[in-house]
Amino acid sequence: MVRDSGGMARTRVSARMTGKERREQLIRIGRTLFAARGFEGTTVEEIAASAGVSKPVVYEHFGGKEGLYAVVVDREIRTLLDAITHSLTTPGTGPRELVEQAALALLGYVEESTDGFRILVRDSPTGQATGSFASLISDIASQVEHLLADEFRRRRLDPDTAPMYAQMLVGMIALTGQWWLDSRLYDKADVAAHVVNLAWNGLAGMERRPHLQTAAGPPGAPPHASNPVARRRT
Repeated sequence: MVRDSGGMARTRVSARMTGKERREQLIRIGRTLFAARGFEGTTVEEIAASAGVSKPVVYEHFGGKEGLYAVVVDREIRTLLDAITHSLTTPGTGPRELVEQAALALLGYVEESTDGFRILVRDSPTGQATGSFASLISDIASQVEHLLADEFRRRRLDPDTAPMYAQMLVGMIALTGQWWLDSRLYDKADVAAHVVNLAWNGLAGMERRPHLQTAAGPPGAPPHASNPVARRRT
């Protein structure tokens, strides 16, 4: 093995591989480079050099850097969504336990697939409609909202607001995971416990008709309670 000018390991001589093996090798190399340098900072030349092949080989398998990036992102999204889905489908599990398992599943992905999570939280290439961090949060939230709706009905809260709360809950866990990606000040279980502490105790004490205690008024005006938050806009 030798290293290129950027410090990435590459093969000195292209090993003889089957088409499938070569494709998997390029995906692994692309994943590492995209995590370290981002989409814009990675070139086809670097990908090819790290694999010990010529640029046309990369184009042959993926049509270019964009195609390789799309494959890498798709795999990471499926891995994370599968983990979240599995955590939310355990028979006989109560609502708080489901929140705990969802937090542990996402943080477990951050811990075990650090490169993959770095790729997902980076901005996606210009013009790419899918694969962004925001779209990923929405995909996960869509799997959570029906569970929240059931719990809302049980607590006599408005189930129509469950999709909004699902976005809040998943976004909170995901953004905490983004912070934990580099800080690692606490272990996974501790981070999950604190996230669930805020999320669950907040859910447990929710008002049926939430309202703001203060609202902006003219300079110097005393604070006053707002009107109750209206139902979903149509």
